[in-house]
Amino acid sequence: MNAGTQLNDLATEWRSALTLHPLYVALAREFVIETPACPDLESGSDSPSEESIEQARNWFSTMDDRIHVHQLRQFLQTTPLGDEAGLQLLLVRHLKKFPRTPADRDKIDFLLVQFFSHATPSRLEDSDCELSYVAQILEPVLGTVHLMVPDWLEPLDQILQSANSCDRLSSLFAARVLEQGRKLKVQSGDNYFLPSAMVAFTRFSFLMRRVFFRLMHGDLNAILDGLRTLEAQGITTLDCRRAHFSHQEPTDRLRMICHSWKVMFHAEYSSGQPLKMLADLRTVVEEVVARSGQKAAAASAGAVGSAASNQTSASPAAAETPRPKVAKFNMEKSSGPEFDISAGHGAHDEGDVI
Repeated sequence: MNAGTQLNDLATEWRSALTLHPLYVALAREFVIETPACPDLESGSDSPSEESIEQARNWFSTMDDRIHVHQLRQFLQTTPLGDEAGLQLLLVRHLKKFPRTPADRDKIDFLLVQFFSHATPSRLEDSDCELSYVAQILEPVLGTVHLMVPDWLEPLDQILQSANSCDRLSSLFAARVLEQGRKLKVQSGDNYFLPSAMVAFTRFSFLMRRVFFRLMHGDLNAILDGLRTLEAQGITTLDCRRAHFSHQEPTDRLRMICHSWKVMFHAEYSSGQPLKMLADLRTVVEEVVARSGQKAAAASAGAVGSAASNQTSASPAAAETPRPKVAKFNMEKSSGPEFDISAGHGAHDEGDVI
């Protein structure tokens, strides 16, 4: 490498460092990560020395070690700093790392899907999300990819088919579909970093996101519909211990929680327990709606049979003030597995699809 080329490379590296520095600082502030000082980066120097560039490299390396993938995922989906240009620089930085750790793989896996989501139309049809299209979108970070997908990646399409057949989150958990994808990703080892493999995994994770958000919104809407039905019948509290809430959980609080979940899961959907709670809460609400409907039908039938006698033997006793109804249900613990997938919600609004 001649001196001119080296200087150009250093200048490019420094410009990238100055662009990424505010993003790293904001992320560190968000998660209270101790940030070492790097004066030349903070000052935005236009003509750094070689020593300054080396200090910047060490600073970014230290920060990368301290930042966990779940923090990176949550932050980039809730900040304007996570735009397409910033994602591209982050990807290039992490792809150049060597040797790579499992944590590096998970970060790259998320960043690839996030970058792809930003660079594609929100109305992209699943049928249009072919490997060749994904490779084209990822070309700025992966270069030209020759799509010779290895046989060991064939299960990805089978996993996607299984996921698409699920009608709710609990069925997705029970089928252990997400674990299958995660297992294949981990077992691939260094082969994950083959360009064709990264393209295939990006497509898989992007389409899996769509499945997830379709099911998540289905569960949330089913819960909200069920709460409206129960409130119309006078039921204002539910025994929700099965879903890790209280034994007398107000329906209005459950509604508020559902709306907050929509925001939370758009920012972060790798945390298992809240998603399991959502799936269990849908089961709880649907069981209560079914039981209250059966009771209402039985009461209606009984009322028809006793209408005549009630008219002739009406009691003058004062009616008691009705007490709030508490719905009861089976306390058996849900058998759904924990949810874990190393990718987050992309730039698309799941008012339609991701």
